[in-house]
Amino acid sequence: MRTADESPDRGTDGGPTGLQSFAVLLRRMNSEFNRITHEFAQAQGLHPTDVQALVAILDADRGEGGPAMTPGRLREQLDLTSGAVTACLDRLERAGHIRRVRDSGDRRVVHLHYAAAAKRVARDFFQPLAAGTDAARKQFDEDELLVVVRFLHAMNVELGQLRRAGPLP
Repeated sequence: MRTADESPDRGTDGGPTGLQSFAVLLRRMNSEFNRITHEFAQAQGLHPTDVQALVAILDADRGEGGPAMTPGRLREQLDLTSGAVTACLDRLERAGHIRRVRDSGDRRVVHLHYAAAAKRVARDFFQPLAAGTDAARKQFDEDELLVVVRFLHAMNVELGQLRRAGPLP
C-alpha cells in the first residue's frame, strides 16, 4: 500500500482516475440518490429534509452514527434550527416514521428511533436500489471492494470535516 506521498500525481483532469472524472461520477451518483430520495419523500408525503432526518436516525439506530440520535444531534448533523428540527420531527412522528423515547436515566434527553413499520415501508421502496447496489458489488472481488470502502470512508471523513468547518466560500 502506498502512502499519499508515494502516490503518483493523479492531476486534476484527464484519465479515469483524475479529479475531474471522480467529480463527474460522484455528482452523477449523488444526483441519482437525490432523485430516488425525492421520489420516496413524495410517495410518503414528506419533505426531502425529512428523509435526510430519517437516514440519520436509521444510521444512529444501526450504531453507524455514534450514540443514539437526539434532536440536538440531528440539528447539528442537518444544520437546521431548533424550530426546523422540531417541525420535522413532528411531521415524522405524525406520519408514523419515528418515535421519541425519553432516556430512562435523564428524562430531559429524548432519543429518536425509526419506527419498525416505517422501516418496512422504506425497505420495500428502496429494494430496487439495494438490488442494483448488490449487482454492482458483484462485479468486483473482495480486494477491490475493500478499496472502494476505503475510498468512500475517506470521502465521508473529508465531507464531514468540510461540514464542521462551516459554509464554503
